[in-house]
Amino acid sequence: MPPVETYFDVSPNLAGSTVRSSRVAAREIMIPVFLYGIDRYTVRQLKRKLVRTLNPDHGPCTLRIQESGQPPRYLTCFYKGGMEGNEGEDSAGFRWARYGIQLTAPDPYFYGDNFHVVQWTFGGGQPLLSDTGPLFPLKLNAGVVSDTALPVLNPGDTQAWPVWEIKGPVRSFSLSHGDQSFGITGPGPGSGEVVPGGRTLRIDTRPGAKTVRDDLGRNFWPALDPNPGLWALPSGSSRIGVQLVPGSGSASLTMTIKPRYESY
Repeated sequence: MPPVETYFDVSPNLAGSTVRSSRVAAREIMIPVFLYGIDRYTVRQLKRKLVRTLNPDHGPCTLRIQESGQPPRYLTCFYKGGMEGNEGEDSAGFRWARYGIQLTAPDPYFYGDNFHVVQWTFGGGQPLLSDTGPLFPLKLNAGVVSDTALPVLNPGDTQAWPVWEIKGPVRSFSLSHGDQSFGITGPGPGSGEVVPGGRTLRIDTRPGAKTVRDDLGRNFWPALDPNPGLWALPSGSSRIGVQLVPGSGSASLTMTIKPRYESY
């Protein structure tokens, strides 16, 4: 389980204290590693390769854990210590070395593989007057896709931040969960389409990576409605609201999350 920091308020006139808040802290990990080589040169090369791999200047390390018959879990870590080079009798020999590698995971949650939650596809509209068929009966197509209680699933142990992809043509959209929502409901330039046909708008709600850009790299953040809340999806089953006005062609909405787990 990740470490938890809990904060308390103390009153001078009351016994005990009151819980104010809690937060999950960075995770500290120690991995015992035993290196063995057929000769001195081999074990030295293994040590040099391991040192280069763990060097934080080369970026973070990914710790991958998988038990038999279970899906893999991933933890992003940075080297902290443990390979300073203890050559004591119990720690190293001519062809072997033993280390207790210490790692720090700033994000303390384990991640699974990309989990595709749901996709909605909206077909192109049909002309009201047809040259090949009779006028009656009239066929009308829905111009607005609106549902305030679409079921979705987050299989992780805690909340996850969705990555949305909206493929045009789309005239406007709004995505909500509880009292939080975000979207672009104003008319777009030119044809009035916020996401033109053939373009894809990607909305990344993850902390530290929040972006709203299309496949051409254009920034759509200023176009969002006022006070956008790029909400997270809670663990388990929940319901979200989707309001989307497609254009004259086929459009789609995709939500992808990376589930987060408290343990592997």
